[in-house]
Amino acid sequence: MGINRVITEKTVQAPLIHIIDDDRGLRAAITDLLQSAGYQVASYESPSEFLQAEFDDRPACLILDIRMPEVSGLDFQDQLKSEGCGMPIILMSGFGDVPTSVRGIRGGAVDFIEKPIRAQDLLDAIARALEEGRRRATIEQREKDARQRFDSLTPRERDVIERVLKGELSKQIAFSLSLSEVTVKVHRAAAMKKLKVRTLIELTRLAQTLGR
Repeated sequence: MGINRVITEKTVQAPLIHIIDDDRGLRAAITDLLQSAGYQVASYESPSEFLQAEFDDRPACLILDIRMPEVSGLDFQDQLKSEGCGMPIILMSGFGDVPTSVRGIRGGAVDFIEKPIRAQDLLDAIARALEEGRRRATIEQREKDARQRFDSLTPRERDVIERVLKGELSKQIAFSLSLSEVTVKVHRAAAMKKLKVRTLIELTRLAQTLGR
């Protein structure tokens, strides 16, 4: 079964663990361990091979070696982050040191594991990474939902809601937009219904989801 088929297969819902390491023997050993633990695995010799793969939305994480000929794992982690890839990353290295591990964690890695790898340490790290992935997916879905709600507002409803969020009263909004107070209240009620909120507190929390 080729790499692309492993990744795009929809009938298997087990989490998919990606491994990038130029050491074929280590990739094979990790693959055997993870498959015995019930995970699906896709392994790659280099970051460029990983970038050519196709992905679905199943739970997943990436085990990434730091020292590779093509590009360092830390630099590749930065690249993935800049491209908006939110897949949790576990860094591993046989030459671990404090500055390297600190940079990796600050760069967003969920964990840092030193070689030789202990099986239980790796399995524990994967469990944490998958949990972090679920947390990120929940946040992403909330942001998407909030964005869709705000996008459903008419320009006038958006004007009113933006001023409500600034703490303006209906009279102030009416004056600012040259509308009657009754019209402002109608727009506000319509917007609140579209946003699926009932109170100012709920509206504020929804707006905070998008950093407003």
